[in-house]
Amino acid sequence: MFSIKNIKFSQPILCLLPSLVLIPVSINIVKDIHLDGLSIIYNFIAASIQPSTDYNVISNSLNQIQITIAVALFSWSISIFLGFFLSLASSYNIYKLLGIPKLIAVFIRRTLALLRSIHELIWGIIFLQIFGLAPWIAILSIIIPYSSLLARIFSEQIDSIDLSKIIAIQKTGAKNIQVLITFLIPKIMPLISSYGFYRLECAIRGATLLGVFGLGGIGTELQLATSSLNFNEMWTSIWLLFIVIFILEQIVHILQQPSLIKNKTGQFSIGIILLLLCTCGLSLVWLKYIGIDFSFPETIHLVQIPSIVNILLALKNLSWIKLFSDTLLITIIASLLATGIPPLLLLISHNKIVEIFLSVIWTLCRLFPPPLTSLLILLFSKPSLYVAALALGIQNIGVLGRLLKESIGKQNNKLYNVLKANGSNPKISWLYGKFAPQSNTYLIYSIYRADIILRETVVVGVVGGVGLGWQLQESLSSFAWEEVFLITLAFITITLMGEYIGEILQKQIQHTNKDK
Repeated sequence: MFSIKNIKFSQPILCLLPSLVLIPVSINIVKDIHLDGLSIIYNFIAASIQPSTDYNVISNSLNQIQITIAVALFSWSISIFLGFFLSLASSYNIYKLLGIPKLIAVFIRRTLALLRSIHELIWGIIFLQIFGLAPWIAILSIIIPYSSLLARIFSEQIDSIDLSKIIAIQKTGAKNIQVLITFLIPKIMPLISSYGFYRLECAIRGATLLGVFGLGGIGTELQLATSSLNFNEMWTSIWLLFIVIFILEQIVHILQQPSLIKNKTGQFSIGIILLLLCTCGLSLVWLKYIGIDFSFPETIHLVQIPSIVNILLALKNLSWIKLFSDTLLITIIASLLATGIPPLLLLISHNKIVEIFLSVIWTLCRLFPPPLTSLLILLFSKPSLYVAALALGIQNIGVLGRLLKESIGKQNNKLYNVLKANGSNPKISWLYGKFAPQSNTYLIYSIYRADIILRETVVVGVVGGVGLGWQLQESLSSFAWEEVFLITLAFITITLMGEYIGEILQKQIQHTNKDK
């Protein structure tokens, strides 16, 4: 139980309370509404059931989807390999086994924290300014933060291993490389099959998002269709992308079967490695086939290093309080929406048909890049931080909704059936029979997701005219590199602080749960 003075909340209720933020968000969106845009939104919704079936439109969408998927697959596979090797280089347990001071591991961890604190969009925008429009920029922009994030997850898993077991294996005469292969790798493979494969969908979303900002693929196609209000063509691309995501999800679901991991650990590990190698090789061939040029640009636009005087001047001139407050407000509102809405929707109407419908809606929410969602909302409402927060919230509702549905689907329904058999209200039975056992995990992941949302504020800030993301775009447009340096540093600072605060909150929730 969590308490605020004399008020106590159970974890299921605590997960539902954030949905109350929908009230002020709705009030502010409706307050700024202009009726002329509602007809456009009607056309947008109507187009979802009447996508364009023109051959040229479908053909072009398929070509653009190929670019997005190939970029995502290549970036994802490289990120997992890099993440694994970087996790070894940053694991304290590895350094203890080798008898090396952990100072190097500390340095690598701090460096990786800086790299992952910068959103892939910021990497993409900066590389775009330096190298110009090059297809490989999207790949590099995804690889840098993703491999850094995976390194953190994998290294935490390695450091959680009891060293006494490894030492016992070493005493049998096994060499370090043998210990690594026979003991550590099988421990990591289940994590790769769960979290690692989840990052594949993230990579697809990242590649789509970078396309929105001009780096090619289906994102560029969606941006052009939205800007010209060609919603029928836009929905053609969305539904085709939906089909691709659905197929990939089914493949991942098969690879995540517990029987594969539990009964055949060695074969499973070899299979995952071979799958990643094949994915990397085939996606590289695919990229070459569709004409992605990996050659280095002939002209490089060197960034002028700002002087101390200009940095201090920019530090004084920028409205830091407003920039920070807007960014944090967007994060808080979007995080509350993403946390509270999925369990609320399942609680209100929980049956198989509704769950299938919600799964489709949540997949579409994940597919729509937040900048495009912002643009759609701006068709009938004025720019505000509520628009930015709602756009971010919608995508993350899709992410947390999928996680919650999958978690509930995997658990035993014994408690739920007992509550129903004892005459409990169906909603109460669902809340305490199905959702309650998952509420602790869901709450912990929601806090982690808030950290991701903080990074993603740069995405909607560029569109919505609020927060650090908007100022970053303005500074880049005017080549004010001293401002770009300071804003990037500000993003690094607040994301690292958010990560630290999130870890504290997660530990507090886990500790409270143990004390029950």
